[in-house]
Amino acid sequence: MMRFSEAVKHLMIVNVIMFIGTLFIGNGIFYEWFAMYFPKNDAFQPWQIVTHMFMHGGISHILFNMFALWMFGTPVEQVLGTKRFLFIYFSAGLGAVALQVGYYYFQYVPNYNALLASGLSPEHIKQMLATNKLMEGVSQSQLLELQAIFPAFNASMVGASGCIMGILAAFGMMNPNAELMLIFLPIPIKAKYFIPGIIILDLISGITGQSFFSPSNTAYMAHVGGALAGFLIMWYWKKNQFNRNRWY
Repeated sequence: MMRFSEAVKHLMIVNVIMFIGTLFIGNGIFYEWFAMYFPKNDAFQPWQIVTHMFMHGGISHILFNMFALWMFGTPVEQVLGTKRFLFIYFSAGLGAVALQVGYYYFQYVPNYNALLASGLSPEHIKQMLATNKLMEGVSQSQLLELQAIFPAFNASMVGASGCIMGILAAFGMMNPNAELMLIFLPIPIKAKYFIPGIIILDLISGITGQSFFSPSNTAYMAHVGGALAGFLIMWYWKKNQFNRNRWY
C-alpha cells in the first residue's frame, strides 16, 4: 500500500477539519461562509473561490474524494514533487470554478436580460430570486424566465472534486496504460480510455442534467473544468519544461 505523501496528507487534514466544522459549528453557518455561491448572489464572497475546495456535502462525499486524493494524488506528488502537485491541484480547483460559474452565466445572462427588457428592475429580479417569492403582476413569460435562472442564482459549490479531477488527468497522462475500474463495474480499463470516458460522461451530465454515477446536484462542469486545467498544465510541462522523458 502506498504511503501518504506530504501535500496529500495535509490536504486531507484540512478537508477533515473543515468537515468537522460543518458538524459541530453548524452546517448553515459554515456553508454560508465557505461554500462557493454564484457571484450575483449576495452570499458570494471572494474567499469562497478557494474555501469551497475544502467543503463537503456529507460523509460519503468527503470519503470518496479523500480516497481518490490518496489513490491518485500520492503517485502524482511523488513524481512531480510537492510544489508542482499543489500547483496542479489548486489550478484545477480554479479551473473548475471558472467553467462551472461560466456555465451558470451562460444560463443566467440571456434570461436576465429578457426580464430587464420586459420591464422588471434589477432590484425586483434579485429580490424574487433571493426570496423565491413572486411580486404582484408578474406575467407568465416573466415567471418562466425567473424559473430558468433561479437554479443558477441560488447555486452553491462545495467539494474537492474539481481539484481531484485535475490530479486524475495528470495521473492519466503520466500513466496512460495503468488499469483502473469503477467500484460497481469491476472491469479493468486503461487510464487513457477510462479518464476521458469519465470526463465525457460528466460533460453530457452537465449539459443534459442526466446523472450516470453522481447525485443529480453534482456540479458536473466543475469536474470537466478541473480535468481540463490538469490536462493543459501537464501537456504544457511535458512539452516545454521537462527534460526528455523525465518528469522531475
